[in-house]
Amino acid sequence: MANVVVVGAQWGDEGKGKIVDWLSERADVIARFQGGHNAGHTLVVDGKVYKLSLLPSGIVRGGKLSVIGNGVVLDPWHLVKEIAQLRDQGVTISPKTLMIAENTPLILPIHGELDRARESQNSVAKIGTTGRGIGPAYEDKVGRRSVRVADLADDATLQLRVDRALVHHDALRRGLGLEPVDRDALIAELRAVAPVVLEYAAPVWKVLNEKRKAGKRILFEGAQGALLDIDFGTYPFVTSSNVIAGQAATGTGIGPGSIDFVLGIVKAYTTRVGEGPFPAELDDADGQRLGERGHEFGTVTGRKRRCGWFDAVLVRQTCATSGVNGIAFTKLDVLDGFETLKICVGYELDGQRMDYLPTAADHQARCTPIYEEMPGWSESTEGARSWADLPAEAIKYVRRVEELIGCPVALLSTSPEREDTILVTDPFAD
Repeated sequence: MANVVVVGAQWGDEGKGKIVDWLSERADVIARFQGGHNAGHTLVVDGKVYKLSLLPSGIVRGGKLSVIGNGVVLDPWHLVKEIAQLRDQGVTISPKTLMIAENTPLILPIHGELDRARESQNSVAKIGTTGRGIGPAYEDKVGRRSVRVADLADDATLQLRVDRALVHHDALRRGLGLEPVDRDALIAELRAVAPVVLEYAAPVWKVLNEKRKAGKRILFEGAQGALLDIDFGTYPFVTSSNVIAGQAATGTGIGPGSIDFVLGIVKAYTTRVGEGPFPAELDDADGQRLGERGHEFGTVTGRKRRCGWFDAVLVRQTCATSGVNGIAFTKLDVLDGFETLKICVGYELDGQRMDYLPTAADHQARCTPIYEEMPGWSESTEGARSWADLPAEAIKYVRRVEELIGCPVALLSTSPEREDTILVTDPFAD
């Protein structure tokens, strides 16, 4: 049976939550493979709104196994809060429906404190971090000083891990003018939350491989978007993990040969939250209109998103780095009513045309967009569930996007509602 990886193919906020939820009906397991609680999903199911930032989107659909893989950094206190919030909304969560990899690193309160202190004192170039400790937690992971889920089960190991982390963190805190960490208070907090987290702990790599051999369908879910990838994004204005599709294997413990289809989620225009280059950004009435019609505010932070025309150069690039087989094209309805639409088809840099976004930050900042114009449409596409429901000019727009990015549309989303989706190619088809 097919296993599918879902990745954002822009700067995040592409509508992954709805698409993963929609696909999860066809899946047996939904596995989150990177990121933390810094990127949110908003799901609308039968008029009911669910806001998720850590738990996999499949958790709201009964009868499925949701997995948090080792590529995620886990804030245990946020986990408790999010589980309680969803239970209040009637969602059933138990060890039968949720598993957390035993080798998942934890986000501690000291990580958030460090994150916020750095950003507030950085007068050179702010990254635009959410301040939730994601970056410092990943730093501790590669620095081999993380407290991981399995460590919560043994008090002696837990104390050893905390002591190792504090050797590093107390030195950093002195340099930033922060008080030393209260070791005993931190250990007490971890002891208190341990029983809740350990209830869901499991050898996820083993479970997923067994599910695969049994013919179960696995849906791998990432957070953020490929342009925020630590290696292939607009560095340093990126997240602290690999976001591209290859991370699905590393972040869950399943071999890359087990991945059958990569679905890239692509918004019909472009948005970005926080700092960093954005060649197709609009600072005019069209940009404001896109933001208002698309309700472009961050699920987690509430920050206003920067808006611009569709950038085919960037999406073509991310489709290549993630090996995307097909895209899910979302929020087409936001473009309803525009008399003229523009698509970025290239950049100009120092008098030369570029067909990709260069790596050097100063080059990225100096890239100016080259646009191709297309006629818009006055009819509504909201709620369309077949090609026949779409205006001719909307279909032409979608087809032109396919040509420019070199990748076909597999799904087309026309509203936040789960069923307002046009299926072209089923990613789970054998």
